[in-house]
Amino acid sequence: MNDSIITKGRNLKSVLSLGGFVLVSLLVIMWFLPRNNKPQLRYDVGKPWMYGSLIAKFDFPVYKSDEVIREEKDSLLSLFQPYYNYDKSMEKKQMAKLHADFPNGIPGVPAAQMHTLYDRLHRLYQSGIINTAQYNTIAKDSNNMVRVIIGKRAQSMQIGCIYSTMRAYEQLLNDQVLSDYKQALQQADIVSYVQPNITYDKERSTTELNDLLSSVPLASGMVLSGQKIIDRGEIVNDYSYRVLTSLDRELERRNESKAEIKNTVIGQFIYVLLLLCLFTCFIVLFRPQYLGKVRSVVMLYVMITIYPVIVSLFMEHSLLSVYIIPFAIGPMFIRVFMDSRTAFIAHLVSMLICAVALKYQFEFILLQLISGLVAIYSLSDLSGRAQLFKCALFVTVGNFVTFFTLQLMQTGDVANFEVSMYSHFVANGVLLLLAYPLMFVIERTFGFTSNVTLFELSNTNKGLLRKMSEVAPGTFQHSITVGNLAAEIANRIGADSLLVRTGALYHDIGKMNNPVFFTENQVGVNPHKGLPYKESARIIISHVTEGVKMAEKANLPGFVREFILTHHGCGMAKYFYINYKNEHPDEEVDVRDFSYPGPDPFTREQAILMMADTVEAASRSLPEYTEESIKALIDRLVDAQLEEGHFKECPITFRDIAVAKAVMLERLKSIYHTRVSYPTLKQA
Repeated sequence: MNDSIITKGRNLKSVLSLGGFVLVSLLVIMWFLPRNNKPQLRYDVGKPWMYGSLIAKFDFPVYKSDEVIREEKDSLLSLFQPYYNYDKSMEKKQMAKLHADFPNGIPGVPAAQMHTLYDRLHRLYQSGIINTAQYNTIAKDSNNMVRVIIGKRAQSMQIGCIYSTMRAYEQLLNDQVLSDYKQALQQADIVSYVQPNITYDKERSTTELNDLLSSVPLASGMVLSGQKIIDRGEIVNDYSYRVLTSLDRELERRNESKAEIKNTVIGQFIYVLLLLCLFTCFIVLFRPQYLGKVRSVVMLYVMITIYPVIVSLFMEHSLLSVYIIPFAIGPMFIRVFMDSRTAFIAHLVSMLICAVALKYQFEFILLQLISGLVAIYSLSDLSGRAQLFKCALFVTVGNFVTFFTLQLMQTGDVANFEVSMYSHFVANGVLLLLAYPLMFVIERTFGFTSNVTLFELSNTNKGLLRKMSEVAPGTFQHSITVGNLAAEIANRIGADSLLVRTGALYHDIGKMNNPVFFTENQVGVNPHKGLPYKESARIIISHVTEGVKMAEKANLPGFVREFILTHHGCGMAKYFYINYKNEHPDEEVDVRDFSYPGPDPFTREQAILMMADTVEAASRSLPEYTEESIKALIDRLVDAQLEEGHFKECPITFRDIAVAKAVMLERLKSIYHTRVSYPTLKQA
């Protein structure tokens, strides 16, 4: 009854947790999805219309292309005449200044030539003088016209008829009459009396320019309600393309009402919720083993959520093509850390949600599903860089082939193929290589362990394993033998051989604190002689707790600590317990003084390690190594572990245990086989 209540409570907790994950993913995705409810159809010039007959439901203008509008505006700009103001007072002011500075005339210039100077200055000011910098910007073509405002009227003038300050000064010095007195005029700084009397009117010019540009019509025709725009199979030409883009533009303008945006959000909400619920049903019905692993479930929903968010940001801010996003990394990680079916279902749901934010939905979904499948099939595990390069290459080639066949089916014209997409696929393949460094982030965040990490941990030439080979060589050799034995058992029953081998290498690292107290490290002297049995048991048992401390200090993954804690489970140091019990038959012995801290194994790999460790250690004490003696030892030890209930919490079967016994018998026979004695050479 109590077990039933506990089970129901766990199930309710799992369901509530899944509901929370669904809700969080739904809210995050909805927050980033674009609020765009116009029809998302694909069309390109020179390609057939892939949808049904399209009929206009309302009147709308056919907008000109940006290039045509730009050309028309450029044409008007060439005719535009900027406005300049004419200052009549400037001539009087400069003439008066010249007369005041030289009342008797400029030294070296006769009186007659002074009258000529005044006359030439008058003519220049009458023609108009513009600042040299402004003049150079508009005088590229001498036929350009400007409008000069004189009083209340504006008069168009050719820029070639107006002087710049520099040109006016040069005109004075090069005059036929005044050229003989150039040096005297320069000494008198005659250029200071040549000042611009025509200045640019920025406000009026800007207003006139804006009015001129706004007069360019944006549309070049109308489509009437009920008019057929295009039919299935028709080739999209330049005009129909403009009509379709005009329809998109008009729909976007009309869909800005709050009611329609609300309907769009409701539709997106239902669609995303449906997909997330379907994925949750898949987990509950077909992968219930993940429900007890919160981090696994969190990673699944994070992988589903992150890609729609990235795609939405790309579309919202008009970033690069979404095809450069390495979508295949998601199914790659789920395949490596979980299983292939879950990887594909999660990838499918994520891509269907991503399609909401995109315009080219059919093409996108097809490409990403195929690339996801290729990634899953080509990457059974991520154990080396070479596999990752192969996976990225296969995904890139898969994208190439898929897109090429799509274009063949849609157009059949190789000359009109969209070549730029292939560069996006290459960039996508390069970004897939980020899976290698990102894998360590996933491991640290969600508590997974990849084969790459296991291979690195299994390196006996560094870290704790190297130290153990130096400090406790007997324990080191024992750990290697147990690792090989356990890995062979795991291979036979379908467990994770690399995981159990790595765990076996570290399961006895705690013995490095007191190596001589363990039989495999002793050389003739047994330090347990003279020690109380309880003290000896405490030292032997402490190698578990000391091993956990070492693993934590070395920042080893959690699974290593689990192997250290469970390789003896809640068993006892029987040698010392039995001896103590025999010496104190009347004493009530506290078994906790002789018991390991536990817990018992809760995975098949941990159960395999417990069996292999116990049998390998005990096999060293056999008086003779025959098949019968080894088999009897294995049966006695493993059956005792079964009877003591050490395997109640792990999913190992009787068949697995029988296979494990057979493997241990086979391997121990090979290890302890009888060698042929070599003959002695007789002396002559």
